Amino acid sequence: MTWADRLRAIRVDVTPLRTSRDFRLLFWAGTVFYLGGMVSYVAVPFQVYRLTGSNIAVGAIGAVELVPLLVFGLYGGALADHVDRRRLLVLTGVAQVVLTAGLAANAFLAEPRVWVIFVLAGLLAAAGALQRPSREALMPRTVRHDEIPAANALTSLGMQVGLLLGPTIGGLLVSLVGIGWCFVVDVAGLLVATLLFAGMRAYPHQEETTPPSLQGIREGVRYALRRRDLLGTYLVDITAMLLAFPVVLFPALAEKVFARPELLGPLYTAETVGALLATALSGWTARVHHHGRAIVLAASAYGLCIAAAGLSPSWGLLLLFLTLAGAADMMSGVFRGIVWNQTIPERMRGRLAGIEMLSYSFGPLGGQVRAGVVADLWSVRGSIVSGGVACVVGVVATAAWLRDFWEYDVRTDEHAQAEREARVARGEAAPDDGRAEAP
Repeated sequence: MTWADRLRAIRVDVTPLRTSRDFRLLFWAGTVFYLGGMVSYVAVPFQVYRLTGSNIAVGAIGAVELVPLLVFGLYGGALADHVDRRRLLVLTGVAQVVLTAGLAANAFLAEPRVWVIFVLAGLLAAAGALQRPSREALMPRTVRHDEIPAANALTSLGMQVGLLLGPTIGGLLVSLVGIGWCFVVDVAGLLVATLLFAGMRAYPHQEETTPPSLQGIREGVRYALRRRDLLGTYLVDITAMLLAFPVVLFPALAEKVFARPELLGPLYTAETVGALLATALSGWTARVHHHGRAIVLAASAYGLCIAAAGLSPSWGLLLLFLTLAGAADMMSGVFRGIVWNQTIPERMRGRLAGIEMLSYSFGPLGGQVRAGVVADLWSVRGSIVSGGVACVVGVVATAAWLRDFWEYDVRTDEHAQAEREARVARGEAAPDDGRAEAP
């Protein structure tokens, strides 16, 4: 095998971008969405700090966004399993355009209002939480069943591009032309993403739907808890982020540990760079069948890399291990997404995507609290190293407890087989006709 053949075997598989028009629309909409969103992500806390001079006020933004995220994430999942998902994407996109335009208008005032920023930030969190389950539930419908791993990797790749470039663009706009233009760029991105959503064809529900209600939400939670393979994906992610998420300590690392303030930017981007590289070289993931083991190994590698970063004597090694940690975390995320998209039945995808949002949100938020408390009681390095070691122990313990998760094999798992057979029974379009499956 030549080096060219080896490279083709590991690079990201772009087949879904060639075979499915609607996946292309989703991919570009998601990429533009994250790019614009990360520009605002830089602008909002900077503007609040400039207006108030208070770190507490900046931290309060997260608190204001958390409750809408949790409440509307669950409700948005239930809604996505009942209404037209494409229409929900468009309506919530329009809402985000209007709300972000409000942030822009406020920023251009001679005296911007802090309370307006908080109100609009909370409403934007609600709109985003309503939208995301529909976006994630639609993705498997736009591609063939055997293309789901590649589509999942490509979706992650687009997200990482936005996460990497967005903060850089936001920082340049803040310094060169002002905060208001950050929101203008975000409005443009949201508008483009919404138009791309509107260009998709309709994907009507293929089974009887459950009206959005507490009963429907409880049904989704019971389904997630009953399936120990799914439960393992959620618990591993929560465990890794809760115990090893180090981002809150980056300012202290730059200022106090290494006395190099210029390190702050590279610290924030190192994991994203690793995630981007790992996704670009993710072609090999399609040949993995034991996804539970892959998730456990990747999450354990993340913990080891975080611990090594905390022990690093030089800033070069620190950035290297953070980059490797980002790559490991992304691989864990890719395999979690494959399990979800290949095994969750169509009628449950929205609600399970809402539950997935909770695991994404709770772990990092709790991890910031843990890291900060341990750093104040012990040391910055001690917090990072102990978190990485605890992550490995917690992930291994989770795998030992949930044997069904560790032994998961997509070739024999009953849920994967059922979903595969259901899609075959519904009939899938040919890979070159621009569509993924018949409605």
